[in-house]
Amino acid sequence: MSTIDNIRNFAIIAHIDHGKSTIADRIIHKCGGLTEREMKAQVLDSMDIERERGITIKAQTVKLNYKSKDGKDYILNIIDTPGHVDFSYEVSRSLYACEGSILIVDSTQGVEAQTLANVYQAMDTNHEIIPILNKIDLPASEIEKTKNQIEEVIGIDTSNSVPCSGKTGEGIDEILEKIIQTLPPPRGNKNDILKCLLVDSWYDSYLGVVILIRVIDGKIKKNMKIKMMSTNQEHIVEKVGVFTPKPKDIDELNSGEIGFIITGIKNLSDTKVGDTICEANKPLKEALPGFKPSKPVVFCGLFPVDSSEYQKLKDGLAKLKLNDSSFSYEPESSSALGLGFRCGFLGLLHLEIITERLEREFDINLLTTTPGVVYKIHLNNDKVIDLQNPSNLPDPTIIKYIEEPWIKATIITPDQYLGPIIKICQNKRGIQTNLNYSGNRAVLNYDIPLNEVVFDFNDRLKSITSGYASFDYEIIGHKEGELVKLSILVNGEPVDALAMMVHKDFAQTIGREVCEKLKDLIPRHNFMIPIQAAIGGKIIARETIKGFKKDVLTKIHGGGARDRKRKLLDKQKKGKARSKQFGKVEIPQEAFIGVLKINKD
Repeated sequence: MSTIDNIRNFAIIAHIDHGKSTIADRIIHKCGGLTEREMKAQVLDSMDIERERGITIKAQTVKLNYKSKDGKDYILNIIDTPGHVDFSYEVSRSLYACEGSILIVDSTQGVEAQTLANVYQAMDTNHEIIPILNKIDLPASEIEKTKNQIEEVIGIDTSNSVPCSGKTGEGIDEILEKIIQTLPPPRGNKNDILKCLLVDSWYDSYLGVVILIRVIDGKIKKNMKIKMMSTNQEHIVEKVGVFTPKPKDIDELNSGEIGFIITGIKNLSDTKVGDTICEANKPLKEALPGFKPSKPVVFCGLFPVDSSEYQKLKDGLAKLKLNDSSFSYEPESSSALGLGFRCGFLGLLHLEIITERLEREFDINLLTTTPGVVYKIHLNNDKVIDLQNPSNLPDPTIIKYIEEPWIKATIITPDQYLGPIIKICQNKRGIQTNLNYSGNRAVLNYDIPLNEVVFDFNDRLKSITSGYASFDYEIIGHKEGELVKLSILVNGEPVDALAMMVHKDFAQTIGREVCEKLKDLIPRHNFMIPIQAAIGGKIIARETIKGFKKDVLTKIHGGGARDRKRKLLDKQKKGKARSKQFGKVEIPQEAFIGVLKINKD
């Protein structure tokens, strides 16, 4: 029977592609969690999309038994976390369930933006941190330079760092020994009354809702009656288990341990992440602090290309919501695109992953409208409303001012790309707050409106720096901005799916670009079609698609031809006016997609 002093709970944190999942594989293999035959690369990345893209999206946990060099038995609970900025809420939850972290830095790349973000989160949670220098088997590996960079940029001591290679397995034994010597055991008392933190929950089609918990005090066992403190609901524990990484049923989880319980809950909304679980007949006086719920920051409309797939899309969204509580959706209708949903995401990668999963897992062809952010509209009567969809903007006469969300961006780049990066940040209305150097790499801090970043900032940053720059951001709040709603009118009718919020200085340029693009993409009709960009009642840009013109004069010969020609032309003119009045302009899908791809500069 293990005591709490022999348990080590730790998270693996790193920038994308620095080798978190590979080192987790090596540790699982070394501790005998899986046999040689069961091992596969990135064993903890269970989703197809994670394996294909080579990224971790959901944090995963594993319980391993380890015999140290001095012959003692230890229990290691590992949480492998995502590296991408959009999934930082997964990281923060995982860190709360642990006492320490191992920080993996690629010794060929050095410290990158996401490394910083994740380390600061770990420091905020008072974690003991062990730096690991990975990929030392590569010729480009620079161990001393990377150590200096960790000390200069992050400010943590690297005297206890471990060089290793996830590929060859070199240094894995040293990492395991270092974890046991350096990281503190969990604090807690198994004889106290039960206190658990709900770390995560997901839906399993066979078992219902699976709840991942960290037991702080006491013990949780089968048939125990428990209570969720935020909802006051009571449930009976049907199953207790751990991941080894295969799910394994056990009798009880003691204080300091991480595992899962199943209580027959069928609805994921009954399990709030960060909630406190206690025993029903021995309630706690106060709950654990928990963590802030994740809030969607990027919104866009999802519409099925074929309107008959609306129900399929609705069912697909409901199923995805079961395993991803950070994503939200509500029904929306558009005169141009029909019925669809307004969806909220944590960032553009999150949006991409969800749309790709919908298309792949549920076989739906999707159309996505321009991604936008949540604006705070302050009205003259001192009311504040949140605006997700620009087409719902209230009458400008009742608006006092509009606030938009701002972010603090951290960009780490080789110094030869500094000029173009500063230029792109200034074009995006960024305000530089800091610039310092570590060797030949610059660490740049900018405050930028989120609306400017959401569109194509990351892609452009990667293309101007040949992929060498890394970018991370955190939201710092809302600031007042001179924002206007840019409406696009086709044949005098506003197209709600193309409405967007823009800064007034850029409105004319963007309006002109959208009109030019639509002129090329909307096919000609029998009548002339005006395409206009407007702010309120003021037209700021216009293009015209000429109508087809049938030659009605070829058959006319002989006397009085002039009057007869005039008559026919007038008749044609009336017909065109009538078809313009009643004719419907079909806007093809390519036109919407083309407008989405317009560069915002």
